[in-house]
This record gives sequence, structure tokens and C-alpha cells, in this order.
Amino acid sequence: MAIQRQVKTRGAADVSIKLGCLTPKQEQFCRSRTLYTAYGGARGGGKTHAVRWKAVGGALRYDGIRILILRRTYPELQANHIEQICKMVPSAAGTYSSTLHAMYFKNGSVIKFGHYSGDASETEYQGQEYDWIFMDEATQFTEREFRFIGSLLRGVNDFPKRFYLTCNPGGVGHRWVKRLFIDRAFITDRPNPEENENPADYSFIPATVEDNVYLMESSPAYVRMLSGLPDNIRRAHRYGDWNALAGTYFPEFRAARHVVEPFQVPGHWLRYRAFDYGLDMLACGWFAQDESGRSFMYRELKAPNLIVSEAAKLIRSRTLPEESIAVTFAPPDMWSRQKDSGKTMAELFMLSGVPIVRADNSRVQGWLQVKEALAPRADGGPSLLFFKNCTETTGAMEAILTDEKNPNDCATEPHDITHLPDAVRYYCVSRTLKTEREAPGAARIPLEDDDAGENYDAFMTGGAAGRGYLEY
Repeated sequence: MAIQRQVKTRGAADVSIKLGCLTPKQEQFCRSRTLYTAYGGARGGGKTHAVRWKAVGGALRYDGIRILILRRTYPELQANHIEQICKMVPSAAGTYSSTLHAMYFKNGSVIKFGHYSGDASETEYQGQEYDWIFMDEATQFTEREFRFIGSLLRGVNDFPKRFYLTCNPGGVGHRWVKRLFIDRAFITDRPNPEENENPADYSFIPATVEDNVYLMESSPAYVRMLSGLPDNIRRAHRYGDWNALAGTYFPEFRAARHVVEPFQVPGHWLRYRAFDYGLDMLACGWFAQDESGRSFMYRELKAPNLIVSEAAKLIRSRTLPEESIAVTFAPPDMWSRQKDSGKTMAELFMLSGVPIVRADNSRVQGWLQVKEALAPRADGGPSLLFFKNCTETTGAMEAILTDEKNPNDCATEPHDITHLPDAVRYYCVSRTLKTEREAPGAARIPLEDDDAGENYDAFMTGGAAGRGYLEY
């Protein structure tokens, strides 16, 4: 049935505002009392109307409450919320300021309409406080943005603090939304208990187009349109399948096919390292290659905020003394000279005990090499496999998305999951030698070489190519 709220305006009679009807799932969303409530799944479930109903209803019920409705871009806000809420709220109850992008109610409540264009928007929101926050289309936001916006949920008052999210599978935020609200894989073992995620704070209300009886009656063709989408998109948008769009850039990657139980790597197998490095993150992978040319990523490392000497020390500490690493591949920007020292980061890594070789940084060609390595060989198995303990890498391979502007490239956001796949790319695009069956082991590259700095080029090239290299 239609729901109405009564609001006492200043100097006028009571005003009856018709907020409209709710489906059972929308009503469940509006009645949720958890700190974080996510609603959606399939398209057509009535997410946008539920947000408008709950926000306006809350503004009328709680005098002086501050509410934020957030979308990625302002045009989306204008079309989906601002225009519709302005129709719902008569001038006797509240007025909209197009300059401040906010609806001001006569009872002192405020609904702020905000857009968030990335890290540059943090300055705009710093210091603001809200009692309720609605993040519409949450999978368009990174987890870092979600946590930052969540820090605005505060205020010295008695209003219940709530964070509401609407979402569909896919997008840059697919992984964290799925982790928290679908898989409920919470982090509960942090050293500081206050930083742990409380499962009782999170609830998810799934909805499909069938739950939206009003849309089913008014637009039956919408269901046929969803049913005609390509298979993986149909499963996600028609049925709300959160596994359908995971890892859209690498649909060929399957844990059952590419992840294996760890085993003792034979001593004569050639071993390699490949890493991606920046002050924000060091990501390194250890790879071993068998006699048939099949590679195994058997160890991973991911650590933030390290200078070159610290990064090199950590790489060395994670490499066992008995391991002979044939080559360590690194991105070409390691060879850019530093303004302060005049040395390249490649020289600094070498002087810190980790000699490196330049990998090809062609993104498209590199990703195609990764896809080739994941594809089945003549013997039925892929050329690249991952040990089960490389969970960060396999999770990122499942989650990384296709770039919206270049379907041949990976998306660079969310940035935190791109580092280890980049290390895999550097390995796959680089020329490696196949392990010889008779070889007792590869010659160890020295970790410390007092004379290396005197002839860096000669040290890095290693002399003339032999017949074994040509026969690769």
C-alpha cells in the first residue's frame, strides 16, 4: 500500500507527503538496523527507489538529521535522485539548493547530494559529518573510498548511525562488496581488536527483477532484455550471480585448473623472480620452470612503503639460501635515474644484493602472454600454475577487470590488486630458459659483488649468448 509521512511545517498546516509503495524486499532494506546494509544483486530490483524512500522518510522522521546520498558522478545524481526527490518533497516541507546540491527540510534535516571523483575528492569531504550515508552503486567505488566515506559517519547526537549501499555485480568494487556482503569473509585477526570487522555489522538483502512487482507489471520487456544479454553478464544482471563477473579480464583463469597444492620444487629446476615496485607497494613472485617449460609460481610477497634497500633486503630474506635464482625481472622504470643520487633504482637494487633484468613493459602484449600461459597446452594443462599459498596473486587474477576504454588491457583500478598480476606479466613476457633434465642446478647469481658497480653493463649482460640460449 502507499506510505505517507506527516511533517509539521513552520507557519503552515500539516503537509501530507506521498513517498510511494515499497516491495517486501525494499521494506526489508528500510527496516534494517545493522551498521552496514547492502541491497541489490540483479538489475531491476528497485534499489534507487528504496534509497529515495528511506532518505526522505528519515529526513521527515528525525528533525535535524544529516544525510548524504553519494554517486560516482553528479549527472547520475541529478537523473536518479535529485529530480525525483524534488518531485516528492513539496516546497512547504523543504527546498532544494542547486548551488549547494542539498535539500533543506523545514524541520532542520538535510539531504546532501554528493559525487565522488576519486582521491581528489577527499579534500572536499574531510571534516564533514553525516548520520546516514547512502552509497548508490557501491561497486563503482574502491574499498579505500568506501572506508574513507565511512569515516564521515559520526556526530554528537542520538541519531542511529547507518551506512546503506546498493550494488550489482561487476565494477571496480566488485571484490570488496562480494567479500563483505556475499562471502562474509571478514577480517577478525588484526592485532588491534578495534580494527577487526564485526560480522554483526553487515547485512545483505538480495533482490531480483521478480521482486520488483511494479517494474514487472509496467515494463515486462525489461526482463526479456536482461535475458538476452551475453551469458556471464546475464547471470550477473538478470540473476545477481556474484561469481559471473569476477575476473572479467581473465575468464580463462579457474582455481580448479590453475591452482595446485604446494610441492617440493626439484633442485635442478630453473628459478626466477619478477617484481613490481613503487613506494606504495612491492609485489614479488617466485617462479620455477620444469623440463617441459611449464612454470609454477610458488611464492609471493606484497609489502607497502619500502625504499629500495628495504625492498631488496625483504626479497633476499624471502629467498632461501639454497635457492639459485637465475634472473630477477623488473619493470623498465627501474632504469630511470634519480635526481637526488644520479643512480638508477636498478643500480640500487644491484648494490643491495638483487641484480635485475629489464622486462618488457608493453601492457597489451604482456597481458596476451599471460593469457597464453593460462591457456591449455597440447598435453591439456596450462603453461602457468600457481601454488595454493599464493592467495593474494590468485585472488587478484580472479578480481582484475578489463579497462573500460581498452578491452585489450587490464584496468588499473582498484590499484591495490594490480601489483602482483603485473609481476606475473613481467615474468610471462620475458625470455626464460627451459630447465634441462640433466642440469644439477643453475649457477647462483651472487647477492653481493664488490666489483659489480665498476662495470654495471658487463655485469648485467652476462657476456655473449651461448648455444643453449639460441636453442631455447
